[in-house]
Amino acid sequence: MIEIRNIRKSFGDKTVIDGVSALMKPGQCNLIIGISGSGKTVLMKCMVGLFQPDSGEVLYDGKDFTNMKSDEKTDVRKEIGMLFQGSALFDSLTVEQNVMFPLNMFTNNSYRTNLKRVNEVLAKVNLQDTNKKFPAELSGGMKKRVGIARAIVLNPKYLFCDEPNSGLDPQTSMVIDRLIRDITEEYQITTVVNTHDMNSVMENGDYIIYMYEGRKEWEGNRKEIIFSKSQRLNDFIFASEFLKDAKDMRMLEETGKIANERDMTQLTDQDAPTLVPPPDEE
Repeated sequence: MIEIRNIRKSFGDKTVIDGVSALMKPGQCNLIIGISGSGKTVLMKCMVGLFQPDSGEVLYDGKDFTNMKSDEKTDVRKEIGMLFQGSALFDSLTVEQNVMFPLNMFTNNSYRTNLKRVNEVLAKVNLQDTNKKFPAELSGGMKKRVGIARAIVLNPKYLFCDEPNSGLDPQTSMVIDRLIRDITEEYQITTVVNTHDMNSVMENGDYIIYMYEGRKEWEGNRKEIIFSKSQRLNDFIFASEFLKDAKDMRMLEETGKIANERDMTQLTDQDAPTLVPPPDEE
């Protein structure tokens, strides 16, 4: 698991992360959400070591990453997969070469062994027979899937995804969401996702923290989020009057104030009202 304790980070006199703590578990999609500028990307960069926190701890399976020696950090980084917001593929390399890049960097395996692994992960993301294609020949969704394949090629224990649905249409976004969830559950990875996509939140939000001005404003899961009492979170989720009306209707349904057709079909014989026959007419 990954635990962050009281993380603080400033740039000059501006505090960007202000005392954030959270516990992110394996086999779950752990989401960091918030408006642009809320600090979620800086928090993720602190977690993977791209930024050094001013104070606090980042614990990987109980070991503080922020105080590790260089070689110890390298060992942890070998267990981290990263899906970047723009996929960050090398334009001059083929799909096969892009996915193989971490294997060449961190292992001494033969080309044949690495190629077998590359083909395995490309099949996992449904991109068989794309080995020799270049990024310019791929759609946005395909690039994301290549990015995921590269992120998992080393069998990571931890997967970080920065805005995985950025620039994608809703249908393709759902494909990416389900792929991330399937990989997380199958390999019991601790997955951390930065997003402001509410479809992703409702699809994959096993654990969610909502960031506001560098602080953790709320935490919970996708089933709890629509009942949040945080006004800022509600304003973030239900940005339109239509969604606010939908939320009010959902809350009424959940509290039993509206009897809908679904509820009626769940009644048992014991729940049915007793019909008293009228008295016999004389």
